[in-house]
Amino acid sequence: MKFSTKTRYGIRAMLEIAKDESQSGVFQKDIAANQKISVKYLDQIIHALKAAGLIINLRGKKSGYILTRQPSEITILDIHSAFEPGICVIDCLAQSFHCDRETTCRVKGFWGELNRMIVDYFKGVTLEDLCKGRINLDQ
Repeated sequence: MKFSTKTRYGIRAMLEIAKDESQSGVFQKDIAANQKISVKYLDQIIHALKAAGLIINLRGKKSGYILTRQPSEITILDIHSAFEPGICVIDCLAQSFHCDRETTCRVKGFWGELNRMIVDYFKGVTLEDLCKGRINLDQ
């Protein structure tokens, strides 16, 4: 299983915004420079984060970005959900997927439990956890 670049960069961008203490918000160009993300690609990420209601411009266009909630209230699942419809480790767990083996499959429960563990982990980690180093960022 692999998470999208947008999700990974989205987490990095949100972390930049969460760590800012300037009261003027973080400019997109600064996020791009600090995180080594192209401004053009970051524009797509910022758009998705704004559409998800996770960030806003502090004073309208051409101003810095701030979080819409406290870092302790924003989970990694919230950020992931800005880019992906859900977490699904294998296709057969998707609600729209129909499998002829569903009633006899002996491993679907295994995959379902793994999927639940990942979702629970994403729900249990907040931006504040990352900001305060509660999760090792060097792995």
